[in-house]
Parts: sequence; C-alpha cells; structure tokens
Amino acid sequence: VQLVESGGGLVQPGGSLRLSCVASGYTLDYYNVGWFRQAPGKEREGVSCSTTTDGSTYYTDSVKGRFTISRDSAKNTVYLEMNSLKPEDTGVYYCAAAPWTVHGLCQEPEAAEAWGQGTQVTVSS
Repeated sequence: VQLVESGGGLVQPGGSLRLSCVASGYTLDYYNVGWFRQAPGKEREGVSCSTTTDGSTYYTDSVKGRFTISRDSAKNTVYLEMNSLKPEDTGVYYCAAAPWTVHGLCQEPEAAEAWGQGTQVTVSS
C-alpha cells in the first residue's frame, strides 16, 4: 500500500493551499484517513481526520473553520483544503490511513497502517 501527498508550497499569510493524498494498492473507502503535521522542534499533530463508516470528521482546534478534509472515492484521493493560512500552520504535512475498525486516528496515529512521505507547507510573507 502506498500514499503519495502533493500540493504543498510557499504561501503568504491569509492564502490557501489544497493538499492531495492519492492511495494505491487499496481502496480508501475501507479506511479512516487523516492529515498530520510536524513543525520544526514540535511533536507531530493530528490536524484533521475522516471516518469512513459514518463520514464524521475531526479538526484540531487551531484549524477549525479554516481547513476542510474531503474524499474523492473515484480518484481514491483525500484532500485537505487549507484557507486563511497562518505562519503557525507551517510544517511538513503527512497523510495516513488506518483500517475502518480503528477509531480516533488523529489521537492514535500509531494505529495508522500507511503513511505518505510528507509535503512541506510554508506560510510566510
């Protein structure tokens, strides 16, 4: 199984980016998925997660109202739409997938079955 992220880059504060995570080797419809980030000198943080069974979503407090997680089953892809970006959003963003039986992926990233290689997001003027 493989996850490949894309869409990172340099953006000014207040700008937007859309991250993509394409899965190969399995169907994401059977998996809970999430986006994590790690800033320099900080621990990895669960940013947003999506549960496949009921469609529920989780967002860490700092991104609520600004970020949106979504799936495209036809493309086997998960997206993270990021708006109103702030310098503190800077970091390497990773997508991860865990079997549908795993609950709370954002709180228990060790349960993930697969991780992407990461994509850098830098928010700076």
